[in-house]
This record gives sequence, C-alpha cells and structure tokens, in this order.
Amino acid sequence: MRVRVLGSAAGGGFPQWNCNCPNCDGVRKGTIKATPRTQSSIAISSDNINWLLFNASPDILAQFQRFPELQPGRAIRDTAVKAIVLMDAQIDHTTGLFMLREGKTPLNIYCTDMVHEDLTQGNPVFRVLEHFCGVAWHQIPTTAGHTFTVDGIDDIRITAVPLSSKAPPFSPHRHDPHEGDNIGIQLEDMRSGKKLFYAPGLASIEPHLLPFMQQADCLMVDGTCWTNDEMQALGISNKLSMDMGHMPQSGAGGMIEALRPLPASRKILIHINNTNPILREDSGERQILQLENIDVAFDGMDFSL
Repeated sequence: MRVRVLGSAAGGGFPQWNCNCPNCDGVRKGTIKATPRTQSSIAISSDNINWLLFNASPDILAQFQRFPELQPGRAIRDTAVKAIVLMDAQIDHTTGLFMLREGKTPLNIYCTDMVHEDLTQGNPVFRVLEHFCGVAWHQIPTTAGHTFTVDGIDDIRITAVPLSSKAPPFSPHRHDPHEGDNIGIQLEDMRSGKKLFYAPGLASIEPHLLPFMQQADCLMVDGTCWTNDEMQALGISNKLSMDMGHMPQSGAGGMIEALRPLPASRKILIHINNTNPILREDSGERQILQLENIDVAFDGMDFSL
C-alpha cells in the first residue's frame, strides 16, 4: 500500500490567508524554518495506478498538479481517482468536490449517513453537484466489524471507526452529536497484512479505538494544536483545541502520551494548525517529537507499507 500526503495542514492551510501569527508571518517573510502546507488530504493505492482519495480539500487542484499520478492522461478526460472517502463534512475536507465537477460520470463518494445528511441539508454540496457530474453515494456503516472495499482498490480492506467529535457549525445537529459525524479509518493491505490507521480529527483515544491503534503498523493522526490553549494564548480565538474536537499534543492526556506505548513502527501527525510550533523545523517542540519518534506530515510525503 502506497500512501501520498496531498495536504497536511488544518483548515485555512499554512500560512492562513488572513493570519499574522508568528508562524504565518514568519513563513511568508522567510524568517523561520518552515514549509507552507495545503489543507489535509491523503491518497492511497495498492497498484500505483488506481487511487483512493481521503477528503477533498479546497486546495485539491494544486494538490493534483503536484502529484501527476492522479492524472494518467489515458483519454481526453481522465483521472486515476476511483473514489473519495469523506471522514467528516467539514468545509476543509469537502469543498474541493466542487473542483471535480467537470466529470462525465458521477463522483464515487463514500461517507456515513450523518455526513451525507450534512452535505445535502446543512451545506448542500451534493445537491449542487447534481447540476454537474452528480454523486454516486456509497454508505459507510459504522457498525462494529463491518469492512468494505472500493472497486479498483480491491487489495485494501477498509474499516470505519466512529469518533466522538463535533459535526460542522452548519450541521443541523451541531449541538446534538451522532455516531458517524466523524470517523477514523483502518486500511489493511490484504497482501502484506500491513495496516494504517488514519484519523485527522481525534478528540480523545476512546476504548474502542485502542485495538485499531494497537494493531496499526502506521498511525497517521490529529496534529492540530500543541497545547489546548494555543489559540487563546496567541489572542486568535477563545476556543480551546478540545472545544474544536482535537486532542492537543502536549501535556497530560495529550497525543504524545497516548502514542508513546503504541507499537506502530511509524507515527505521523497530520492536520496541523497554522499556529502549531511543530511547523518550525528547528523548534523545541519539533525536537520533542523527534525524541518520541513521531513524524510531522508535509505535503508530498510519500511512503509504502
């Protein structure tokens, strides 16, 4: 199984268009050692020909241009993307679908009932697409033990795991959480047996997640904020990281502590907010991650399991 990181930042990207925090200002001016990032999305393949896309960020056109394998050019209109899996209904994970509207066949989209509801009612992306290419919706069940495969990606077994987090602000049930608002995904290469657990939004390590995380050869998980009060301390927002449904990395009960005992040979943080000091390659926070053998995802990161 090959994994390509198309985008590694949280919503707004890095630098964020209207942000002058030390990170965003520094990367624009070239005064810090950091690399710009687009909003988070990954693609996986079992044959280097057909690809499965996870989330469709607003930066999707630039991400496609930087990864030519997604456009093999076999016909006048073509794509190597067989389907798209949506982890949630957040704007930074779904509005890139509008950029894929020119196709002649409906977009194969896999998502839960709750995400489908949000994208037909709260933010009617699917209804808009019906005026263009249309959507072929495939329901992702979150019942325990249910697995599925995607046509063209037949060697990868997929398991969706419900996560406790929040639906988007536009969701009809924003303040009434439902199972399926957010999911994590286990991807298993049925030839090698290798497993990837992917969860770019993770509010807590719930008991039902532990078996998936303990079995994983690679963990690619939420890297949004370093501290719970990161955005408050910068005077950007009154929201805490946990208020937004994201575990901070540091401190008691943080992501570093949660990842430390897990046996995965590779641990990667993705969905990194523009305020997070781990974006600075020479920061003390980055050094802490290196000592913990935790990688920071970057656009173009590419590896195989």
